[in-house]
Amino acid sequence: MSAVMDVTDSADRRLDTASEHQEVISAIEPAVAENLRLLVPIDKAWQPTDYLPSLEAEAWRDEVERFRTAAETVPDDLLVVLVGDMVTEEALPSYSMALNRLVRDEEGTGPAPWARWLRGWTAEENRHGDLLNAYLRLTGRVHMRAVERTVHGLVTNGFNPQTQGDPYGLLVYTAFQERATRLSHGNVGRFAASHGDPNLARICGVIAGDEARHEAFYTRMMAEVLDHDPAGGILAFRSMLRGRIAMPGRFMDDGRDPNLFDHFAIVAQRTNVYTVRDYAAIIEHLVTAWDIAGRTVTGEAGRAQEELCRQAERHVRLAERTAAALAKQPPRGFSWIRDRKG
Repeated sequence: MSAVMDVTDSADRRLDTASEHQEVISAIEPAVAENLRLLVPIDKAWQPTDYLPSLEAEAWRDEVERFRTAAETVPDDLLVVLVGDMVTEEALPSYSMALNRLVRDEEGTGPAPWARWLRGWTAEENRHGDLLNAYLRLTGRVHMRAVERTVHGLVTNGFNPQTQGDPYGLLVYTAFQERATRLSHGNVGRFAASHGDPNLARICGVIAGDEARHEAFYTRMMAEVLDHDPAGGILAFRSMLRGRIAMPGRFMDDGRDPNLFDHFAIVAQRTNVYTVRDYAAIIEHLVTAWDIAGRTVTGEAGRAQEELCRQAERHVRLAERTAAALAKQPPRGFSWIRDRKG
């Protein structure tokens, strides 16, 4: 009986905390309104067709052929990472649903700043999957049906940022992931350029630019939360890191490889697109950006503050061991590239 009561009490405490935190989220709406300028007006925004061959041009065949020839220079391992990144971007509906817990736009057309941000953010993010999907389809380098099945599987399997219903945790998660995504797309673009595909370099560069603006928004909003509630914000940050920030594509499934995300992550690590060292660097960046060390907190929040300030160093120590272990992993075949090895 006492165990049942403990579980109930714990759930009640989480609900109370989430409710209190939601009040702070509402209180920072003036800052949200001020930062809506981070969204680009539609008439000035880029669109996927700006970075693709024009199929309406008289010489469209020549444009497509040049596009495909450049894409031939992209190695298979980088292609695997690109597909994994694209699949993750295409699962946008799941992320929008999760963020609506933060925004509370029940009608879907609300005029409140949070609601306007979520709709604008979703519209900008929607272009990423569209553009990467079109690039991959036009190049002829991947097995698109396997890729499409993976997208279908990821959206069907859902998404859980593991925030336990805490809006602070959702802000921490999103700030972290926007930076991670920016790094990943930026690195793929740089490597594509070095191999000889300027088209993919431009595509990844413009997507990384969007992610940088979105990262700035969520990082600023969590800073506002910490200014209003330093203890609560610090405890939420620690809670998220103790569970390790779960990657949004971790439930990807091609119907064949039950460990597809892990195998994709190994290739991302080995190609230096996204590594354990990057994970540590993001923690260090957020600890600094949010002035965790400078916040005046006591008790459990004070202990969490000390723990957070040591987190990046701990992950740096893990980085070399992780890299060495992954270097021993044999290349694996991916359905995305018709069982060629990445």
